[in-house]
Amino acid sequence: MTALSQGQPNPGPASSSVVTLATCTLNQWALDFEGNLERVLRSCTIARERGASYRLGPELELCGYGCEDHYLETDTYDHCWESLAALFERGATDGGLLCDFGMPVLHGGARYNCRILCRDRRVLLVRPKTAMADSGNYRESRYFTAYQPPGGHAEAVAADGDSILLPRRLFARFGQTRAPFGTQCLELGDGVTVGCESCEELWTPRASHIDMALRGVEIIGNGSGSHHELRKLDARLELMVSATRKCGGVYLYANQRGCDGGRLYYDGGAMIVCNGRVLAQANQFDVHDIEVCTATVDLDDVRSYRASIPSFGVQAAQLQAAKGRRFVRCDDATLSGPGTSMTADGERLRPKSFAEDEGIRLHRPEEECCLGPAAWLWDFLRRSGAAGFFLPLSGGADSSATAAIVGAMCIMVTKAAREDPEGEVAKECRRVCRMDGENSPPLWVPASSREMASYVFHTAFMGTNNSSHVTLSRAERLGNAIGSHHLSIKIDLVVDAILKVFQLTTGRMPQFASRGGTISEDLALQNIQARLRMVTAYIFAQLLPWVRGRPGFLLVLGSANVDEGLRGYMTKYDCSSADLNPIGAISKNDLKRMLLWAADKYDYEVLKEVANAPPTAELRPIESSGEGGAEKGQEHSQTDEDDMGMSYEELGMYGRLRKISRCGPVSMYRKLSVTWSHLSPLDVAAKVKRFFFFYSVNRHKMCTITPAYHAEAYSPDDNRFDLRQFLYNTKWDRQFAVIDCMAVAASLDGDGSKELN
Repeated sequence: MTALSQGQPNPGPASSSVVTLATCTLNQWALDFEGNLERVLRSCTIARERGASYRLGPELELCGYGCEDHYLETDTYDHCWESLAALFERGATDGGLLCDFGMPVLHGGARYNCRILCRDRRVLLVRPKTAMADSGNYRESRYFTAYQPPGGHAEAVAADGDSILLPRRLFARFGQTRAPFGTQCLELGDGVTVGCESCEELWTPRASHIDMALRGVEIIGNGSGSHHELRKLDARLELMVSATRKCGGVYLYANQRGCDGGRLYYDGGAMIVCNGRVLAQANQFDVHDIEVCTATVDLDDVRSYRASIPSFGVQAAQLQAAKGRRFVRCDDATLSGPGTSMTADGERLRPKSFAEDEGIRLHRPEEECCLGPAAWLWDFLRRSGAAGFFLPLSGGADSSATAAIVGAMCIMVTKAAREDPEGEVAKECRRVCRMDGENSPPLWVPASSREMASYVFHTAFMGTNNSSHVTLSRAERLGNAIGSHHLSIKIDLVVDAILKVFQLTTGRMPQFASRGGTISEDLALQNIQARLRMVTAYIFAQLLPWVRGRPGFLLVLGSANVDEGLRGYMTKYDCSSADLNPIGAISKNDLKRMLLWAADKYDYEVLKEVANAPPTAELRPIESSGEGGAEKGQEHSQTDEDDMGMSYEELGMYGRLRKISRCGPVSMYRKLSVTWSHLSPLDVAAKVKRFFFFYSVNRHKMCTITPAYHAEAYSPDDNRFDLRQFLYNTKWDRQFAVIDCMAVAASLDGDGSKELN
């Protein structure tokens, strides 16, 4: 029986307090209801085989988190109920497995992001999310209503006792018409109590797990759809470890993994934490679709831990006296007791002690820059139906970093395929490499990552007379190290043809500034080279498979970093315009560190040379070597930082202040005048004004930016993340006038805080 209880928890029969719990990392795909269903079902099977009596899944796992405006369609909700019914019919919740699924629900005319707690083909509780994620990449309030319990959040657990009418299909098949709806928690027949959080609720100032712990909830599950951002896992871990260290209890975290169909990569990392200790942690980056994390715990450790904290007892007693303890009672359901914590093979599982703390596994930022985009690209490649990637490889830092990421993808996939030739990764690898036909070897897997790269990765150095032999050599050596199908292409004929058309039409021929031309002529000559590389890239991407006697098409990869996007130091519709950009939200400095890491990790020695070379566009002539290009071994004289008038380190600072610290021109000047104390106030003012001029005059380029992997929190991506306008008054009259007054005043008396009237 399931009933509402307002008193103390039912102590239930005397039983063991040992329970085995499971949490999942799943690679779900928006609107892939059949695929999502199979992955959820498989995770339930694995959890049961490992002796778990509770299984937690990611946020909105039945439909995929990134459905966005599809949440406005009733079809999405109907298909989720169909998936839930299919899970019941196929035994996902059988055998006493308490499952916590994530799906959207329509109730009372509102859309809710919900957790559905089920056991033995019954819905025990529908728990709606109370705090929406609306910052950065998230727009949850556009799709969902934040649940407001009767009496407001202060009564979140104590007062709500609503119920939801279940769809007819559940009544017809399983005989259930209604289920409790609200932020109550479950109280099981063995006295174990279970509560829910959803993603954002962990991050809120008044997190719901605090009240749940004080009300006696011992197990809290958080189903999340949390995307990867550099250094973000550190913050998640800190929140969960500190929460359970302060309040005690078992906290399970589930997360989605992979590309859900957009710019974000969900980085998994499911974990189980108890009393401030990490008991189990899944991989953060991986190419497997399913990973189930389990831990066996003794809930007496939770009870003893909480009882040892006097302040916890005082606050718990006060809260329970004032608000009561309202739970959904499930007297016929248990998590512990005879028959629980046993694997499918009959092995009894032993609870972990504090001495067996797994510790915390964190990747360094340079590893994240490589592994996250590599896994993201694998999802795009296998789900798009493409035969591989095409990358214009210049031998510079950005395109070389992109190539290294594809190389890492091939390494990850090859390793997983060779470990299990009959597994899903191997099957996808055969399909992508076009080695799954009748004439292909049975259970073929790549002998090495270089062999896989030879099938799926195509690179080309697109040189002109302005290109150096140094970058040509670096591109060739890197392509060979990774194993790509590499070409060297000269595009001077195409450039000359376009200029000849212009000359025949206008009677004028533009010249570089170093040869007597104007700035406008110089920029036009540079831009036409860059734009023709984009055109060249697309014809080769479409026809190279045909040339090689293979079916399909290639996805073109761009390689513009976040700092260039922020400054607008790119040609609109040049070779940064592509199908995908793995480094579009990664800073130049992080990319350089990643190059050095990948050079050692993957034995790509040429990357060290790339990382230490000055960044250059190579679009102007090298005057010292005439029109024939640079001499062998000579670096190009044109450098990015000279062209931009600012360093990449400065650009990173501008980006973080503009986006993360939410600074306009004046507040940025104030902060930098303190940070850059080695510069005069007038110099700082000039730098800030120069940045905002170029930022605003080039902002329109972000409207056409290639879909880029999201990594850095100051990404200027206009499409989803950075919702600022693209047409500015580039004079910034009021803002720059205030900065000028402040800088003059500071120069006169050394007081950076003084302003002139």
